[in-house]
Amino acid sequence: MTESVNLLIATYLEPEYVERLRAVNPRLNVIYEPDLIPTSRYPGDHYNTIQRTPEQEARWRELLATAEILFDFDPTHRPDLPELAPRLRWVQATSAGIGQFVRRQSYDKRMPNVVFTTASGVHARPLADFCALAMLMFAKKLPQTLASQRAKHWERYAGTDLVDRALGIVGVGRIGSEVARTARALGMRVLGVKRTVASADLAALGLDELYAPEQLPDVLRRSEYLVLIAPHTDATEHMIGAAELALLPRGAVLINIGRGALIDEPALIAALQSGHLGGAALDVFAEEPLPEDSPLWDMPNVLVSPHSGSTSDRENARLTDLFCENLRRFLAGQPLLNVLDTEQLY
Repeated sequence: MTESVNLLIATYLEPEYVERLRAVNPRLNVIYEPDLIPTSRYPGDHYNTIQRTPEQEARWRELLATAEILFDFDPTHRPDLPELAPRLRWVQATSAGIGQFVRRQSYDKRMPNVVFTTASGVHARPLADFCALAMLMFAKKLPQTLASQRAKHWERYAGTDLVDRALGIVGVGRIGSEVARTARALGMRVLGVKRTVASADLAALGLDELYAPEQLPDVLRRSEYLVLIAPHTDATEHMIGAAELALLPRGAVLINIGRGALIDEPALIAALQSGHLGGAALDVFAEEPLPEDSPLWDMPNVLVSPHSGSTSDRENARLTDLFCENLRRFLAGQPLLNVLDTEQLY
């Protein structure tokens, strides 16, 4: 095959990365019109919106109609994308967790011949850093230090360290494995929970121990720190509720970098207010943006992150690396990396 393939870039990408895409293969007709897509508010921003003039909108619809490959989901035409892009064959997403979004839009049924690939692995290092930050923050009593500094109050205290502390990771995929390797470098003992455990290589996963989902209660009882990075599926929705939180050791710290739907949020708030949980670092929430009246905002033992733990000024470079490799595979008729399973939702 020698015919050209139309690739439309739907969210902001730096010009140098656009040129890298063009250099992959002369068959690619890479279409990038910055005036027609949302501007970037911060490095790696793929969630902004845009108001187009009627002329701009007409031009954008023309481009969608010819697109065979889409870099990112068009933020301005999510409900009607199947109708506006009838030639579409593949969407490379900029997020790892697109399963529920694809289901909500019924893309799997409305675009049955379109392949969706995720950004799995791109955000592993930033999220592992976020988890390390959170664990060290609570171990070294950073909230107390900052409060004393603001009050100009000098009083010595003792924090702790992370050596031999037990970390439970629920969802040991690429991000979970990176979190595990970071934790072991800090001297922690890492327990993982994974859907498939048969023939798993613990060393490759960065784990000391691995358990199946039905063994989650045993892991919770031992986890002084708990990281949630499982995908949002029917099986994982509200997997951590009041009963599960009660199993954690008193004073445990919970870190959620998966999806807000993994936790019963009122039960989490109650566990924090009672003192059973020592703290929480939350990058995701049941409702986003987090409502102003949420008690989580004002809790001294809670870190509220606006779904930014995964972002990095290197994100688009890593996305481009992944996309270039997948483009080479696509043009060669080879299997793509990170293909979304629309049944499993990851």
